[in-house]
Amino acid sequence: MIEKEKINKTGKIVYYVFLGFISLAALLLVISVFPITGNIKFLVVQSGSMEPTIKTGSVVLVKPLSDYKVGDIITFGPITETLPSTTHRIFSIERQDGRIVYITKGDANNGPDLKPTEKKDIIGKVFVAIPYFGYVVNFSRTPLGFLVIILAPAAIIIFDEIKNIKNEMTNISKNKKLQQLKNINNGEKNE
Repeated sequence: MIEKEKINKTGKIVYYVFLGFISLAALLLVISVFPITGNIKFLVVQSGSMEPTIKTGSVVLVKPLSDYKVGDIITFGPITETLPSTTHRIFSIERQDGRIVYITKGDANNGPDLKPTEKKDIIGKVFVAIPYFGYVVNFSRTPLGFLVIILAPAAIIIFDEIKNIKNEMTNISKNKKLQQLKNINNGEKNE
């Protein structure tokens, strides 16, 4: 009996961890697609140029600032399906043709990027990186992933409700049998 209780407790823990994981994935999917006030963006890192600081497949929280300095990790460039943005560290800040440009470098790269970045092209500074969660977000953007995000929690809830209904029906049945036994016992005592 104790072993069965342990299994049920472990099952509940796994259930809630899985449900939390799916919920977090769904939340990150939603906030990575829709704009948020304050221009905060959640983006998925597609390459290993910032490893080991930021791993491939990480989700980064990026927020624009009014000023950037050497050493800041920034995301810049376009955000499109064909041209993903780049996340690199500011290597140096220079003045070219009367304007300030940022020379960037990936931590894993041997040298700085060839093309300087202008402030107007900077999406923002990276404040948080969640390792490997970008794989989940990218998967959830696929038709199969979207179905898993929707169907897995729905299936868990339906299964849990069926189990609750079954338990309730079993309890009702037991209570009926107990009541019938009481009635029979009361009938024998009255004779």
